Amino acid sequence: MADDDLVFRALADPTRRLLLDALHERGGQTQSELEQVVQGQVEMTRFGVAKHLRLLEEAGLVVTRKEGRSKHHFLNAVPIQTIHERWIGKYTAARASALLDLKRALEDRQ
Repeated sequence: MADDDLVFRALADPTRRLLLDALHERGGQTQSELEQVVQGQVEMTRFGVAKHLRLLEEAGLVVTRKEGRSKHHFLNAVPIQTIHERWIGKYTAARASALLDLKRALEDRQ
């Protein structure tokens, strides 16, 4: 599977996006800490969280570092930036920005 496909697949799931948001707020969390974040929103087992983290690692969105018996997870935003440059950046050209400005102006009038 291509790198972009892995990233899109990883970002497609709301639980994985929740994990990425948690790591964006505070990097270096253990699986147990991330489980608490997920279980605050969704009912999920430890194995379910581990599966999501593994997929995020495979997509390159999460990197880990072992310290003793603990494994710490960190966000790697490079694949997201690559997706942005490839798929989003080219659509934010002057025309698209002008249309968004017009849309906002019309919405503000209502």
